[in-house]
Amino acid sequence: MPETNEMKNIAILGATGSIGSSTLEVVRNNPDKLRARVLTGGKKWQQLAKQALEFKPDMVVISDVHAYVPLKEALAGTSIRVEAGSEAVVAAAEFEPLDAVVAAIVGAAGLLPVMAAIKKGLQICLANKETLVVGGSLVMQAVKSAGIDLLPVDSEHSAIFQCLQGNPGNSLNKIIITASGGPFRTFSREQLLAVTPEQALKHPNWDMGGKITIDSATLMNKGLEIIEAHWLFDTDYDNIEVVVHPQSIIHSLVEFSDGSVIAQLGWPDMRLPIQYALSWPQRWLPPVPPLDLTRVASMTFESPDLTRFACLAYAIEAGRAGGIMPCVLNAANEVAVAAFLKRQIGFTEIAVLIRKTMDTFKNQPASTIDQLLEVDAQAREKALTMLANGAG
Repeated sequence: MPETNEMKNIAILGATGSIGSSTLEVVRNNPDKLRARVLTGGKKWQQLAKQALEFKPDMVVISDVHAYVPLKEALAGTSIRVEAGSEAVVAAAEFEPLDAVVAAIVGAAGLLPVMAAIKKGLQICLANKETLVVGGSLVMQAVKSAGIDLLPVDSEHSAIFQCLQGNPGNSLNKIIITASGGPFRTFSREQLLAVTPEQALKHPNWDMGGKITIDSATLMNKGLEIIEAHWLFDTDYDNIEVVVHPQSIIHSLVEFSDGSVIAQLGWPDMRLPIQYALSWPQRWLPPVPPLDLTRVASMTFESPDLTRFACLAYAIEAGRAGGIMPCVLNAANEVAVAAFLKRQIGFTEIAVLIRKTMDTFKNQPASTIDQLLEVDAQAREKALTMLANGAG
């Protein structure tokens, strides 16, 4: 890791997504501090090419091999190296010279590149929840062995991390993760049955990609965040709570052993937690306007409804079970969300498909990354088979 007055060379894995695009805004605003040396994308080669032409990285990687030729042609005449495929994405995380990797690939696909970057000894700025959901114990063991910093980018986990700064670990009593509640917080069970993808993609506070936005609508994102917080902060599930806070101004809170509660507040804008992960332990000039509490006016809080939003309940169950169950949960959720967006199942059937997939697996310890990747593939296959048979 460079000295604080030196340029930090970073790779952005998932540069064309919402987190990746926000990260590039942070880079754009801090040209004397950050250089994007590697950019990767999924299928959006036009956007990746546009980013590459502006930021001039050493290498770009598109995971969709069919997009390699048009991307290569779009960058013809530049010195930018162009690669394609999932293996090339993993190799991108090992590129030299790098100081840090912003892991913003959505889903379990982000696990292998993160593990590669950890083994390379790079600082990890983690926006990919699924890395710790799927491989929590193995990832944290690798982080400890490598002696690196794993810094959270999710607004909730960044808030917890910031609240814990300067406090001894044994003083932590409880973590309180806030949730906006999504667009259907007040919907009845009957109303949820009629929810369309278009409705679900309209988040009231945040601008996010499709999969993450649907996870927010089902509250699955909060379940994944509970599992992630368990690993990041070495906290028992009994000491992690979710509170619905529709205004999304308080991003999370920490309760200490003496009863004191500290919260981190800010506008709902991902540039702030992204920049803090990249600047830590420093704080740079603000990437967003300062918080004006008179504009906030009021903040409200309520308990989540685990009956109407069963995805949250299933995630907590999987997290407590440990072993391979979080991996199964995550794989089934990715299949179910994709099916909902394709109108193959209804909104409430997302949870049904997850439950049925989880019920087909007998839990076992998570021992290797290869084992978890195999479980991930099996869970996806089971979920897809049930979809084909009309389950959901």
